[in-house]
Amino acid sequence: MARRAHLTDLGSIASVDLTELGAGKEGWLDNPNVLCALDTNSLAIASRYFLLVLEWSDASAPARFRVKIRPNLSPIEAEYVSALEWFVFDDIRVIAIGTSCGYLLIYSLAGDLIHKQLVYPGRILRLRVRGTKRDITEDTSSFEEVCVVMPGIIARFDGSDIQRVLQRWYQETQNRFWDQSTDRDLEESENSYSRLPYQLWNVSKYGSCVDAAVTGVMPPPLLELQVFWYLNSAAFIVEQSSNHYYCAVTIGVDAAISAFRLSEDRSRSLVGAIMSKVVPVTFSTIASFSKLIWRSNQPAKKPEPKPQPFARALPLTCLKDHPRKGEKLTLSPSGTLAAITDSLGRIMLLDTRALVVVRLWKGYRDASCLFVERLVNKDTAGAHEHVKNDYSLCLAIHAPRKGIVEIWQMRTGPRILTVPCPKGSKILQPTYRFGSTDAAASSSSSYKPLEVFFLNGDSGQLSRLN
Repeated sequence: MARRAHLTDLGSIASVDLTELGAGKEGWLDNPNVLCALDTNSLAIASRYFLLVLEWSDASAPARFRVKIRPNLSPIEAEYVSALEWFVFDDIRVIAIGTSCGYLLIYSLAGDLIHKQLVYPGRILRLRVRGTKRDITEDTSSFEEVCVVMPGIIARFDGSDIQRVLQRWYQETQNRFWDQSTDRDLEESENSYSRLPYQLWNVSKYGSCVDAAVTGVMPPPLLELQVFWYLNSAAFIVEQSSNHYYCAVTIGVDAAISAFRLSEDRSRSLVGAIMSKVVPVTFSTIASFSKLIWRSNQPAKKPEPKPQPFARALPLTCLKDHPRKGEKLTLSPSGTLAAITDSLGRIMLLDTRALVVVRLWKGYRDASCLFVERLVNKDTAGAHEHVKNDYSLCLAIHAPRKGIVEIWQMRTGPRILTVPCPKGSKILQPTYRFGSTDAAASSSSSYKPLEVFFLNGDSGQLSRLN
């Protein structure tokens, strides 16, 4: 009865052959090598060496196979798929893959490789997409960004940069479709990808992290002179710095919680300024003379990709409580709250502004969390249109050992709902859609809240919490 009252069936993936992913075995979704990413009427499921994209139209129609992608991974390095996420823009939907060797791969829904870039040598743990949508109780916004989490390393890509690369690729693809005589250009373009700019930070001060997130913009350090030096006509000029500072929260084995202030600037010292300006010019001059002296008809070898240097990361705080180990981190839409699960079966609710734990749950081993929005205004419960103020920010806690999902009102509210969850199920949430700002949401006739979805691995049923 509870399932009928609180869940709505959306579709089933039981009709699709997923034996390569381990389907058919009890609890196959609990395999850490099986990754899932949800979008509107679409589900991406990845194993170590390939991924499948499934689609459905309604609950009565079975899911259909869309595309199967086998990334070109390095057999020498035993490379495999370690992270999976959707990148959704206004008219563009693509699949992003993170590999165990530190590469970011972006594929179209036709299976074409759009972009490939080395972030940093190492395993990518998480691709985290976050944007400007605000919490119900918070008046804070953030940048649209994609964060790449690696052991002890955080990289941040701006959403607008990714969108420009995707739009340019789709435009070039459309032009090639009408001009079939550019086969040589097509072959050359397959081996060259425009580099996405990004920031890179080393956050391993308190040990290697297992999950992390950039929570938003924060003020610069107190009493720090915000200047930078650069060379202009053999003279040093001091200017006001326009760099942003970000707050990052990490969790790991050595430190259950740690926080850092991240700076965009990689060279604040006088020596760094000289090195950044003089060395590239000198190297370019030497290279030009070398080409004139040692000309050769031999084809030039493709240079190996090299990661960019780290930007500045200043430690802020750290919580070490052995043997407690951080396991999973879930960030609220605005980044002002973070739910952190640990190895002792506890869930900590962290205020990322004050860097203080404001709530603690116990007895939730192997739990996973998602932030959702629930209708709490009873006066509008029967209305056809709802506004943002009719909803409250909540935390959905999936306790697989108890077989339930609990909904708790934030920050200190009561438990408002308990839903049975079959064994072998996983809770999912559609990825953030770039460009879905609050202004657009408030101007629409009905506000669309954050929702939580249930994927039952044994039955293949996908449901939504009402």
